[in-house]
Amino acid sequence: MLRIALVPGDGIGTEVVPEARRVLEAAAATYGIEVEVEEWDLGAERYLREGVTITEDEFTRLSANDALLMGAFGDPRVPGEEHVRDILLGLRFRLDLYVNFRPCVLLAPELSPLKRVKVPVRLEIFRENTEGMYVGMGGVFRKGTPQEVAIEEDLNSRAGVERIIRAAFEFAEARGRGRVTLVDKANAMRNAGGLWRRVFAEVGEGYPEIEQSAVYVDAMAMDLVRRPEQYEVLVTSNLFGDIISDLAAELTGGLGLAPSANIHPGRHAMFEPVHGSAPDIAGQGRANPIGAVRCVALLLDHFGHQEAAERVEQAVAAAIAEGKTTRDLGGGFSTSEVGAWLAEHVSRSGAGAT
Repeated sequence: MLRIALVPGDGIGTEVVPEARRVLEAAAATYGIEVEVEEWDLGAERYLREGVTITEDEFTRLSANDALLMGAFGDPRVPGEEHVRDILLGLRFRLDLYVNFRPCVLLAPELSPLKRVKVPVRLEIFRENTEGMYVGMGGVFRKGTPQEVAIEEDLNSRAGVERIIRAAFEFAEARGRGRVTLVDKANAMRNAGGLWRRVFAEVGEGYPEIEQSAVYVDAMAMDLVRRPEQYEVLVTSNLFGDIISDLAAELTGGLGLAPSANIHPGRHAMFEPVHGSAPDIAGQGRANPIGAVRCVALLLDHFGHQEAAERVEQAVAAAIAEGKTTRDLGGGFSTSEVGAWLAEHVSRSGAGAT
C-alpha cells in the first residue's frame, strides 16, 4: 500500500494536482497498485483564513507518508511568502530531500524553440537541494542606508556535495546513461568550485565506464542552446541547478511539461511540477496539467512500478502527438479535459495489465 499525501497548494496547483490524482488512480487501478491518497489543506488560503502555515503535528503526519504529491506555492496576497518558506521549503530542508531530480525530455521536435533540434534530447538534472546559496546564511548591515551591505553565503559541505554527485553517477549507471557532466563556476568560485571538482573526480573513479566532464555554468547555458543533445546527466549546486533546469525545461517544451522529484533515498520522496502557481491564469481552466501528471510517472517509477510509469509517459506523448493539450501547447482542451483524456488513455492502453 502506497500512502500518498496530496497537497494542491496555490493558484493553478489546485487545478493540476487533481488531474494528476486522476491519472494516478487510473494507473493504480489498471496495474493493481494499492494506493491511499489523502488531500491536505495547506497553502495560502489556509494561511489567510487561519494564520497558520503548517503545524508541527501536521509536519509529523505528512512525513509519515510514503510520498508527497505537491502543487505550486505562491500567492500575491502573501507577499512575504511565509507559507512557502514553512511548507514547501520547510519540507525540503527538514526532510533532508537532498536530491532534486529534474528530467527534461523533448517529446516532439516542434515543442522546442530550437527548430534545428530533433528528438531525442534527454537532460536529467541532479540539483543539490539542501545547501548552497539557499540556506539563508548571511545578513544585511546598515539596511536602508547608502552604506548598506548584503551578504549571502554559499554553503557547501563535502558530505553534501559527495552524496548528490554519487546519486547522479548511480542513476547514470542504473539507467545506462553514458555521460555525467558537472556544472560549476570553479574558475571564479574557487573554494566551492574546487570542492565540487575534487569530489566529482574522486567519485567518478568508481564509474570508469561513464564519460565524465566539467563545464562552467555560463558555458553550459550557451551549450544547451547550441547542442543540448550532447548532454545526458548533469549534476550541480542548488543555485545553478535551479537556473539550468529552467532553461532545459524551456528547451524541451516549457515549464508546463516539467516534473521534479525531491528525494532522500530510502527515506522520503516529494514530487512537484516545476512551474509556479501562475495566479494570472488560475481558475480559468487553462493550466497545463502535464507537468503534474509526469510527477505521477516519477512517483510510480520511484516505487518500482516502471511499467505503469511508462504508460503515463506514453499517454503524455500520445496527447501531444494528437493535440489533446491545453492552449500553451497548441491544443484546445481545458485542464480537466487533458487530465480526463490522459487517465482514459492510461486505462485503455494498460488494459489487461497486472
